[in-house]
Amino acid sequence: MNETLADDGLARWISGIRSQPADAPPLDVNKLRAARARPAGPSLPQVVDLATPGDSPVQLRFYRPSGQPLPLIVYVHGGAFIVGDLESHDRTCRRLAVEANASVLAVDYRRAPEHPAPAAIDDVVAVLRWALQPPSVLGPISGSPSLAGDSAGGLIALLAAQRLVAEGARLSGLLLVCPNADLTLSQPSVQQKGLGWGLDAEALAWSLRQWVPGLDAEQLESLSPLHVRFSGLPATVIATAEHDPLRDEGEALARRLIAAGTEVHHVPHGGLVHGFLSLDTESPAAFEAGNELLRLFGYVIRDGG
Repeated sequence: MNETLADDGLARWISGIRSQPADAPPLDVNKLRAARARPAGPSLPQVVDLATPGDSPVQLRFYRPSGQPLPLIVYVHGGAFIVGDLESHDRTCRRLAVEANASVLAVDYRRAPEHPAPAAIDDVVAVLRWALQPPSVLGPISGSPSLAGDSAGGLIALLAAQRLVAEGARLSGLLLVCPNADLTLSQPSVQQKGLGWGLDAEALAWSLRQWVPGLDAEQLESLSPLHVRFSGLPATVIATAEHDPLRDEGEALARRLIAAGTEVHHVPHGGLVHGFLSLDTESPAAFEAGNELLRLFGYVIRDGG
């Protein structure tokens, strides 16, 4: 089995991961969520924290790279359904705004275990409904909104998009980076790459038990894109990584959406790992791959918007 990594920076990062003893589940959620310093992302002329109106507001962060009318991308962060927030993905959202030349609206959705499924999906749907107007606070927006997400955020974004499409909403595109797509964890790459590559299969299974308490088989399938019937989705970009436990389910998702009539751009990444989009400061190869992917999505949403 090939174990070659894309560059020395990524090799050093993986070596550091493997040198540390892995915490065995159950994991300490507070420890996982502890704030930590992260390198800053690109400077933008407008970055502001917002919230949806109403009795149950969803916290948001809005990024705008210019005052011109721009497409709007709603971003759903990853974090195994239990971690991640507006700070953890701030640099990624800034890069997305710059590379895709779009406004970005990051969603601070409710997380497990305090809020199991489908709370996160409900929050993203609420934000999309609000953004479809679009509200004047977002400034000049061109075309229909799009959705982007990484890892667990990719799954949440996809299920939220399907719900909105079923209501008749028009979206301009989807970007799914190393998405969860099969919560049954039955794809071969989960075992092949589930230890020592940055995303531990045992920890992943534990996180799913937080989001879907009891791991009810029917609910797992209803939340797994490989077991859900999709129709009417916008053009979708799916990124997979060679050394990612979720690689096979991402590839299978691409095939499934193509069979359902969706325009799919599947971008495989040799030598990269799960979460490469946020490893831009560790690996030049991850940085370049991420920038190319974000630029591609900018082209896609302009064609679809």
